[in-house]
Amino acid sequence: MKTTRLGLASVLVVLLTTTACGANHQGSASGEGGKAEAEKPKEPYTMKILANGVKTEEFDERFREVLKLKFPHVTVEYSPGGKGATINDRIASGSIPDIIRTDVPTLVSGYLDLGLGYDLNELVKKHKYDLKRFNKVFIDEIVDVGRDGALYGLPVPPYFPQALYYNKDLFDKFGVAYPKNGMTWDEVYELAKKMTRVDGGVVYRGFSSPPTNLLRDNPYSLPILDPSSDKLSNPDRWLTLFNNLKRFYEIPNNKIESTATLDGQAFSKGNVALMTNQHSVYLVLPPELNWDLVSYPIMEGAPQLMPQRGPAYWSISATSKHKEEAFEMILAMLADEVQMEDSKRGITTTLANPDIQNALGKSHSVYSKKNMEAVNVYPPIPYTQKRKSGLTDVPGVTQQNLLGQTFVDVAMGKMDVNTALRDLDEKLKAEVAKQKSK
Repeated sequence: MKTTRLGLASVLVVLLTTTACGANHQGSASGEGGKAEAEKPKEPYTMKILANGVKTEEFDERFREVLKLKFPHVTVEYSPGGKGATINDRIASGSIPDIIRTDVPTLVSGYLDLGLGYDLNELVKKHKYDLKRFNKVFIDEIVDVGRDGALYGLPVPPYFPQALYYNKDLFDKFGVAYPKNGMTWDEVYELAKKMTRVDGGVVYRGFSSPPTNLLRDNPYSLPILDPSSDKLSNPDRWLTLFNNLKRFYEIPNNKIESTATLDGQAFSKGNVALMTNQHSVYLVLPPELNWDLVSYPIMEGAPQLMPQRGPAYWSISATSKHKEEAFEMILAMLADEVQMEDSKRGITTTLANPDIQNALGKSHSVYSKKNMEAVNVYPPIPYTQKRKSGLTDVPGVTQQNLLGQTFVDVAMGKMDVNTALRDLDEKLKAEVAKQKSK
């Protein structure tokens, strides 16, 4: 905690210096000594911020003091959302926030369809704000999901890159060399076979994964539901992805757990050697687990890029009476100094700045001892193509759950891959029909 406070202090010093240098003090035209006239105090007001799912403690640690320093006349009213405080609840009560933390899966239903969409392009132009400071894939995605080239938000950390985790104690126990950055899926498969064994009556699994997010965030950026028609997208490519992952669960003694969620949690028990998963500050591994990570495996024929789940976005409500000030607050929360401190805490930056990227985890008690450069070996892969305008869509979580359960059925031997993909196609079509009937 001491390190975090020092880091925040350095941010405040930088921002305070910037504010002081940029202050406009007009000298007095008459009077001895030429005393500067006091700047007229700004009118106080309340800025309401809603960030669904982000705890108040996290918001305070990352942003509260920065906003207090730069906007001392503003009272920041923050809400993490939740029961009774969702955006729909806020609309019903007439307390619509000025700044909303949106995300791609719910941007339309939870923001645009509610009449809250506000295009930031004019404010970007007015402030001569450089969007190129962000990783391009994150800006491209929000513009694609928006309408007619509108920019409905700026990307806020973290995003969630995929990586390959490994249990160092198990590799030491069996005298096998650790994984390394740049491995292929075939190499990981051979390593998983070598690490899967029974020793002293204990079954040690070579590999586990949360297959739902592994398949969703795939190295082809392949969507589940076809962007142009009501069917499974590119079944041949899904066949490749399923077969690649299925072989790991065909290794004797490496049976998949009964659900995708349980298989994603298996690594934490200490008897699994390898796991693919996102790097996330919200992924908490047991302190007694001696783990590290390397770059996500490369698949033959796929781009040499890192699969990832994109970030959330700071958006402004169309109903806000403080749009200009809200935009300035967003810029303050996304400043280099703030994102540098985020990165040091292990929060992946949305910026293209390599210095900030390479600072990942440097001040964190756990990440500072890990191979965090693993998530920066390859650039993040472009976003998954969205459904064309006018086509009925299916909620992302529904698609993902269908995908994950279909793979678990395959891995458990309940059906072959071709049959499973045909079944998934039929289920997706049924979900589209259900949405059309609403």
